[in-house]
Amino acid sequence: MWAYGNRQLAHYPPPRTRRLYLVLVVLITVALYYALYVGGGVATLTMKQVGFSFDFLVGSLALGNALGAFASLLAGVLDRFGRARLVVYGLLVVSLLTTFAVPHAHDKYSFTGLGIIVGFIEGIILVATPALTRDFSPQVGRATAMGMWAMGPVLGSLLTSAVISATLSIFGSWQAQFQICGLFGLGVFALAFLFLKELKPELRDQVMVSERDRVLNEVRARGLDTAHAHAHPWRRVLRPDILASALGVSLLLLVYYTVVAFGVIYLVTIFHFTPARANLLLNWCWAANTAALFGAGLLSDRLGVRKPFMLAGGAGAAVLIWLFLAQPVAQPSFTAMAAVACAISMLLGTAYAAWMASFTETVEAHHPALTANGLAVWGWLLRLVVMSSFLSLPRVVHPFTDPAAWRQWFTICALGAVAFVGVIFTMQGYWRPAAARAAKQAHDAAVARALAAE
Repeated sequence: MWAYGNRQLAHYPPPRTRRLYLVLVVLITVALYYALYVGGGVATLTMKQVGFSFDFLVGSLALGNALGAFASLLAGVLDRFGRARLVVYGLLVVSLLTTFAVPHAHDKYSFTGLGIIVGFIEGIILVATPALTRDFSPQVGRATAMGMWAMGPVLGSLLTSAVISATLSIFGSWQAQFQICGLFGLGVFALAFLFLKELKPELRDQVMVSERDRVLNEVRARGLDTAHAHAHPWRRVLRPDILASALGVSLLLLVYYTVVAFGVIYLVTIFHFTPARANLLLNWCWAANTAALFGAGLLSDRLGVRKPFMLAGGAGAAVLIWLFLAQPVAQPSFTAMAAVACAISMLLGTAYAAWMASFTETVEAHHPALTANGLAVWGWLLRLVVMSSFLSLPRVVHPFTDPAAWRQWFTICALGAVAFVGVIFTMQGYWRPAAARAAKQAHDAAVARALAAE
């Protein structure tokens, strides 16, 4: 009953079925990141009741990200055993720990140790889920699909904030929040176990630009040598454009990971919000980001361009972070704070949806069989950057109740967004819709000639 079985597809499923798989992947990602972020949503309670300091919290988060970085590299190796298996069974382990183990952890070492295990598994699934998303989305719809995937972590944040702000006063304990989260994850696991499938390597190791490629790829898959395609994978993906792109987006997301991990602490200690009210403000932030991810993905695919969205999102985020978070301002109202947070969040979503599409296309330009390895490099660098930022945060924000210290940290975040803008020019993608249309027409003509020759 519990054997996942052989779920590899020898043919492309129809578009409606592929959309179902994408929804399942998004739900898995939501459940995973809900489990990863729920601790941050109740951090002020767990710090007091479990008994650990801010510095201990930051150190444990840094260690978790360090292990998660190498888990991402491991995912590139384990990919050959099945992407769907990795995410389905990984979610099961996370959900069981969150439901039954974490609520009974009554000292700081067991509590943070379990969190580190969850972070390690997240490092694996961070690679496997976008790889699955890429498999079921041709390039002409890649930004929409990747925008949907990127909604998973953000919806995890939104779900964390929404559930805590709605139920913390009812249940009154941080343990109940982990139990609610774990039960949600077990429900998503059951759906994924029953319905999620994946493509055979012979299919997924080819580029699919549009639906017209489907028949040609299925024909070519019969004689594809997957062993040769996967030879020396790390040597082939450790390229300047892949490394620069992965590092750039990791720096862009510094402000996102700061808010995820410490947003509640920042709002409670600096602006004297209650934990529930702090989570309510973050609800607006994550909802805006979700809308931007989906909307920017749709528009990027409609126009056929990636780079203008990355430029607008990255540059706009840098400006707003600098003007509103890195400069001294008068005590803002809840509405003003929510408006600024939503604007920054929307700009980050605009850049990220286009970046995810462009990054997978950049890896495919080297070799489509190396998608998981390329994503593993990204996951590795992302976690290393987040680890470094968490180790650096106490040196800047000390004591963490000092508003001036937080402004210094947000200045670093603004500079990270500027660095992201600089790497856009190394990536695949077009600046002008006319150039994108011409390239697609040339590709469709080449596919038609290849089909006629088969």
